[in-house]
Formats: sequence, C-alpha cells, structure tokens
Amino acid sequence: MATWLWAYSDRLSARAGETVTLFVSGTGTRCDIEIARLAVGRNVVWQQQGVAIGRHPVPDNVHVVGCDWPACAAVTVPADWRSGYYDIRLTADDGAQARHMLCVKATTPGAPAALVLATNTYHAYNSWGGANTYAWVGGPEPATVPGDESLRVVAPRLASRRPFSAGIMKPRAERHRLVSEMRRGFQERPTRSEVVHEIRAGGLSWDCPAGFQDKWEHAFVAWAEPAGYAFDYFTDYDLEVEPEALAPYRLVTVVGHSEYWSHGQRAQVERFVDGGGRFAIFSGNTCYWQCRWEEEGRRFVAYKGRAEDSDPCAADPAQRAYTSGLWSSPWVGRPEAELTGLSFLFGGYHRMANCVARGVGGYTVWRDDHWALAGADLYWGDVFGDDCRLVGYENDGCAFTIGADGLPSPVPRLGVPADLQIIATAPCTLAEPDSPHGRMVPPEAWPVLTRAYAGYDSPENYRRMMRGHAVMASFRRGAGEVFNGGTTEWAYGLAAGNRFVERITRNVLDRFLAG
Repeated sequence: MATWLWAYSDRLSARAGETVTLFVSGTGTRCDIEIARLAVGRNVVWQQQGVAIGRHPVPDNVHVVGCDWPACAAVTVPADWRSGYYDIRLTADDGAQARHMLCVKATTPGAPAALVLATNTYHAYNSWGGANTYAWVGGPEPATVPGDESLRVVAPRLASRRPFSAGIMKPRAERHRLVSEMRRGFQERPTRSEVVHEIRAGGLSWDCPAGFQDKWEHAFVAWAEPAGYAFDYFTDYDLEVEPEALAPYRLVTVVGHSEYWSHGQRAQVERFVDGGGRFAIFSGNTCYWQCRWEEEGRRFVAYKGRAEDSDPCAADPAQRAYTSGLWSSPWVGRPEAELTGLSFLFGGYHRMANCVARGVGGYTVWRDDHWALAGADLYWGDVFGDDCRLVGYENDGCAFTIGADGLPSPVPRLGVPADLQIIATAPCTLAEPDSPHGRMVPPEAWPVLTRAYAGYDSPENYRRMMRGHAVMASFRRGAGEVFNGGTTEWAYGLAAGNRFVERITRNVLDRFLAG
C-alpha cells in the first residue's frame, strides 16, 4: 500500500507568542515534527516526536472548499526565533514525509529592511487536491478525481486551508529552473527547461514557478545574510491585513517570482515608496495579476484572463478596481509599471522553450555610468550574467527608443515613468514563434493582454507584443526610489557567485539602506 502524509496550518505567518495550529492526515499513526529556519543552512529550532495522526477524509472539490481536518499539533512561537522562513518537516512512522512552512515576523522591527515572501504566488500555483489557477492537475492521494470531466478545470477561487503541492514546499530535483540549460542548436528542437528534471524525479512542472526552499528567495537569503544584510520577513498576505507593516523600514524587497499582488498590498508598498522608502525588485513578472483575499484569508481569488467575463467585481462599478485580472487592464486601470517601472507585457520569456531559445541569457549594458554599476567593471555593450542564465524564464521591460546619444529612453505609456533610467536590456517575447516544433509555452489570454497593451485586440498589436525586452532600470517615485532587476533569475546569479551580479546587488542594497 502506498504511504502518504500531508499537512497545512491555520496561518502562514506569526510573531512571538502567537500560536500556529497544524492539521495533518496520513497513512501512518504517529509522526515526528521538526521546524528549522532556512537561510545559508538549516537551523533546527523545535522538535516533537510521536504526535498522533489519523487518516482523514477529503471533500470533493477540495482545492476550492478546503480540508476540515482536526487539529494535530500547536506551536507557540518563542521570543528567540529570528524573523525568517521556517521549514516544517514531518516524518510518519510508516516512512512518509511532508513539508509545510511558517514565516516568523519580528515582534518589533529588528532590521532596516523588509523581505516580502511571494506567498500569493505559492497559492496561485498550488494544485493540491485538483487544480490551480492555471490547469487541472488532479490528485494527489487522498484527493479524489471527479468522474465528471467538466469539473476538471482551472480554479479561479482556491482554498488556503489545504496542503501545498509537494514541489512548492521543496522540489524533488536539484535542477528545476524554468530556463533552458543550453541554447538551441541549428535545426534542434527547443527544450522545456530544467523542469524536465523535476518531472523525471516524479514532481510536477506546475510546482516549479513558486516556493521558497531551494528556489529564488532561498538563494537570495543564503547570499544576503552571510554578506551582512539583515531582513525582517513578511508574507504577501501580511501586507494586505497589516496596512502599516512596512512603515518602520528603509528598504522593501521582493525576490524571484512575485507575480500576484492584492489591492491592499500594493497600496501599502506605494505609500511606502511615495513617503521616501526604497523598493528593490530582484524579480520578474512582478505585480502582474491582481488577486483578492476573501473569507478572512480562507479564499484566494484570481480569475486572471477570465476576470472581465467571470469575476463578479468586474460587473460591479463600485468593486471594479478589485477585479482579479491584469493590473494594467482597463477594468483595474492601475498598470504595475507605475510602481515597478516595468511590465511583463513589454518583456516576456527568454530561454524558455522556443522563446528566444538561442538567447545568451545575459544583459547588455547601456548606461555604464549608472550608480547601480559603480565598481562593477562593466562598460557600454558589455554582456554580463550569460554564464549563469541571469536573464531567463519571465522578465519585465518597457518600450524604448534610441536617442541621438545612442542611449535608450523609455516610451512612457502603460504606467512606464518618463524618467526611467534604462541600464541594461535583453530581447524577450511573450509567445513562441510559429515553427515546425510547435509550442510548449501555454498561450496567455491574448485578447485580454492586447487590450491592456494597446487598447484593442488586433493581429498588429499581437505582433507588436511579440517583440519585447527584459530591462534593468531605476527611477524615482514620490520621495522614494525604485530599482528593478527585471528578471526572475536574479537570485540565481548570486547563487552562482557571479561577481557582476553581486556588485550590482550590493550597490542597490547599500544605497537604499543608507537612509
């Protein structure tokens, strides 16, 4: 008989003195629980052996309605636990293992910078029990598959009270990046990227774009803490329900794949920057979709490309600003570039399937005198990051023109600021070209994207959107300042020890922390 073990909690973040309750179901009768803080290593802080567990039923459509398992264990956060990401590892007496997570928040600000974990993205990709916001996946045991195939569809509304897919908590394969390992050769079929290793190891491809452990955020923290940078940690949801959470900090940063933002979260970051805060984005596809939290955090909502037709908020003028579609859509009318400087609509994919499949994976420098490149030994026309595939997977950009000085200037539309300083670029595309190889990247809802991009859907606008760029840039907003690395893969440049990426990261953090 196959063994399995799954767990979820009543909250993903807590401060000292607050209690986190775990709900566990498995084929065994008892399990051991271990909690460890993850950074450059794994520091175990709490253990409990022989916790009684049972095998509990899973309702139909569990990914939408959630589980209702009885409480299994409770952990009250001690005062000496540092703010950070904590891995919860469970091992049952029949050998089955499970993982969950906890973000420990500082009781009082203990660092000058805040790192916001992209937990909304974790939820959007979580397919446990059936579907996520992208695809019907089905399973795993003990979840059932409905006999009615019409129910096997994507889910714009997801329950938070259920386990995360295993690969979101920890991937099975060491190599699982969403970037092709090699440039495509002549007449060669493009590859799906390192995701193939995760699939061969028994994991799910949909788990690769989200999560902390062994991914972007983990790589960033493992570099930053030994380098002398300290952060207080928050989840996306914390910024939604704690409107002044960021007020004490000088710097806020997001890392990796911070794709889904709620209304309150974005409003808080905008207030923070406008009031003089510094926002460092070492991410791509940032703030692309607006999401919502309902039922006091029990329900994650993201209709995405279906929002204008299906989201109840779209039909209600009083609620239209909360429509869970593109931030840049006419329904929402708040392009993310107003805050981030860049947009995925002007960028796209690089070295993913047949999207710029022969791209070098690095940035080409334009403004070598920009403050972010100080001491980086980079000059006009230099390419950096190609050895570690710094540019890959999903990237944000802007349209630009080349002036008489030979330097790019932004086209200030769809929220892109006129004073944006374009430091470096790389070609990207939102879709694979027509070719004998077919397409491996699922197409987005093109009519929705083109309406946001240009106001109306047309073949001409579709073609325009196929020609994008990843952009590294900075600009000032209000009394504050924003740096945007423009690519999901920035932290992997740090993990690879790339000297150029390290120096730029230090320049950004040091400037933004200087007050």
